[in-house]
Amino acid sequence: MRRLASWQAGGFCRGHMDAHPATSPENVPATAPPVRKREIFGWCCFDFANSAFTTIVITVVGMPYFTGVIADGQPEAKQWWGWMLALSQVFVILLSPLVGVVADVRARKKRYLATTALTCSVATACIVGIDAGQVWLMLGLVLVANVAFSMSENVCSAFLPEISTPQNVGKISGYGWSFGYFGGLLSLVLALVIVKSGDGRAVWTFLTTGLFFFLASLPTLLLLKERAKPRVLAPGETYLRLAWTQFGQMKAELPQHRRLAVFFLSMVCFIAGLMAVVGFAAGYATEVIGMGEAEVIGLFAVLQLAGVAGAFGFGFWQDRSGPKWPLVSALLLWIVVCLWGAVCHSVTEFYLIGVLAGIAMGSLQSAARAVVATLTPPGRSGEFFGYWGFFAKLAGVIGPAVFGTLATHWGYRPAIAANAGFFVLGLVILLPLTLPSRHAVTRS
Repeated sequence: MRRLASWQAGGFCRGHMDAHPATSPENVPATAPPVRKREIFGWCCFDFANSAFTTIVITVVGMPYFTGVIADGQPEAKQWWGWMLALSQVFVILLSPLVGVVADVRARKKRYLATTALTCSVATACIVGIDAGQVWLMLGLVLVANVAFSMSENVCSAFLPEISTPQNVGKISGYGWSFGYFGGLLSLVLALVIVKSGDGRAVWTFLTTGLFFFLASLPTLLLLKERAKPRVLAPGETYLRLAWTQFGQMKAELPQHRRLAVFFLSMVCFIAGLMAVVGFAAGYATEVIGMGEAEVIGLFAVLQLAGVAGAFGFGFWQDRSGPKWPLVSALLLWIVVCLWGAVCHSVTEFYLIGVLAGIAMGSLQSAARAVVATLTPPGRSGEFFGYWGFFAKLAGVIGPAVFGTLATHWGYRPAIAANAGFFVLGLVILLPLTLPSRHAVTRS
């Protein structure tokens, strides 16, 4: 169940247009090279690459391996896993503004993209050397890997305004998510081959995933161009001061952009629910439904294929009709998925739920990322994508922590039923909101 998880999403690699205009995507030099199809392809390849990490480490293999092998079935393991995922997003929230300012001012987004990708890859590969009982070592490595993964998502998403227009941003965003689902599917095939090669081989999926992430990200690092130009800090200006100023700017700016502020509130709710599903779906399948390793991998392979259809199809739908109804439809699907999952008992039934979840995930992520671009004031997309990243990471703190605590103290079924509440809240906040149609976006 690919990247989110993060969502894992968003980008803090931006600057306020008035404070340092050289860092804004719309203020790149006139001599900047035109966007070519191969560059868009390269950008999409990063989604293909990093999906292996979320799919294998965070969703499919990581949690069952941690709770069943490393923690040896300790009842608190689910809560530890959830709080580790939440803590990783706290670190991202704290680090992203500073890293984003430095990357913007020094025009080094590509270099930081390579650094974070390599860090995530190495930390993931190192899990292969962890023995049973080394609970805190595995939690520490996954925390480092997830922080690096999320930071890389921030940096990569910050390139989207530079390679798209308001008329095709939904389509390009959908291409990225679709590439990601194919990357997740390929990583699942590799994991299935490893698991079926013998008992106890699941640990080797971490080494394979680390290599997959870095090697598959190379087209991005080779083809994507750095269009911004470095600038010199003003006398008395520091990176830390600029980063701190951005929080003040967000607090002052968002109330002036009511629709975007309301959308971010809705997004915090539904991404919290999504992040919980990403972090605990495989554990639910293993411990509640009774699925084996091969069955879980097969389930998520089906989910990846459904996600491709969701991301690609809903991206075109949004470009034709506007973002509201694709988002509403995706949220309704997620409510059905959570409530149905809470009462599901058979493997076949759970596979059907997985298909719905894949469609819902692909459509929700593709549409939500593009909504920010349609609501962003002209000339300030980098800045407002940074706000998107902040709220997505905030949701990543809330969702896994709440789900892990509920699952530990009340069980998985009440936890997944309660998780539907996040999507209900997101839907209730979104419904009264007027979002621009395709024609309105074109005119702007």
